[in-house]
Amino acid sequence: MKFRQLFSGLALASAVLLCGHAAARQVTDLAGRQVEVPDHPQRVLLGEGRFVFAMALLDRDDPVQRVVGWQGELKAQDPYAWGQLLKRFPQAGKVPLIGKTSEASVSPEKIVSLQPDLAIFGLTGHGPTPTNPMLRALHEAGIPVIFIDFRDKPLLHTVPSMKLLGQALGREKEAQEYIDFYQSHLERVKQIVDPVPQAQRPRVFVEMLAGVWPACCHTTGNGSYGDMVQAAGGVNIVAGLVPGALGDVSMEYLLSHQPDVYVATGSRSEPGRDGLLIGPGAAASQSAASLSVLLARGGIRELQAVKSQRAFGIWHAFYNSPYNVLAIEALAKMFYPQRAAALDPEAAQAELYRRFLKVDGQGTYWTAPAK
Repeated sequence: MKFRQLFSGLALASAVLLCGHAAARQVTDLAGRQVEVPDHPQRVLLGEGRFVFAMALLDRDDPVQRVVGWQGELKAQDPYAWGQLLKRFPQAGKVPLIGKTSEASVSPEKIVSLQPDLAIFGLTGHGPTPTNPMLRALHEAGIPVIFIDFRDKPLLHTVPSMKLLGQALGREKEAQEYIDFYQSHLERVKQIVDPVPQAQRPRVFVEMLAGVWPACCHTTGNGSYGDMVQAAGGVNIVAGLVPGALGDVSMEYLLSHQPDVYVATGSRSEPGRDGLLIGPGAAASQSAASLSVLLARGGIRELQAVKSQRAFGIWHAFYNSPYNVLAIEALAKMFYPQRAAALDPEAAQAELYRRFLKVDGQGTYWTAPAK
């Protein structure tokens, strides 16, 4: 089916919708594209449901008020975060889905039928990426698309992504307020960890969504949590082996390259498999107990990091969120319990929710195993 034929009947309606705005502005997105966006768009489509974390920093009274459609991965893969959002903003449950949990599942027909005046996609992830052929169809339908990134290169792209969203959504002031918070907390970590010689930094292994996959070990290389480990003063032991943001290594590799610190990420469990139960609304005892179960798995329990009680758990969704600075603070505290004693990630998180978010911040976002 040709995209031009598919969307020709809808292009005029979308163009008329765009022309109804008083003005437009040009922005440069994270893919390096110059895009004309309408002034204060009112119908926003999210290529990933988790982009609502960024929307919550900008549309603080109601982060879903402008959202006319999104990908379904938030509800499917992070039930705690979804429950928190739904409790505070019940209308989130009525937002139409454009797909399930993968880029291939996204329906371009559904996107156009929702008549967004702005679509926000990610450079990588669960939604449409810059190489997706549907972009041409959306362009022909008069739908501007911008690309952001909190996932692939979080340290490099979080601030420019927030600036871009502030410009595109008419929320420059709110975006800058969060950027100031973000940069100040990141600087606190840098002052603590930057003086540590490379040879004295802890060697770290991160198991992404520990227990959710049939076998160990899904992990992070260059990008994603790997970048956050580096920012927190750790040395990612698979950085040279896993070239991209995500990949896999064998248990044999892990046992032969013993890390000083082991970190599991999680947000859910799967039928027949245990996972780290952590995130918004999760009880501290539940998170700690679920981590203990994961640490008792064959192979993992043989790690020196586990035996020496340097094993921790953290909320998976930090990997694709502008809140990643909280994870960096928490990781630094895990890596340097004495040197980073002045860091207080719990206080930083309380400040985030108090100043910027209108959702309940209760939950567990990082944990040690149950005693």
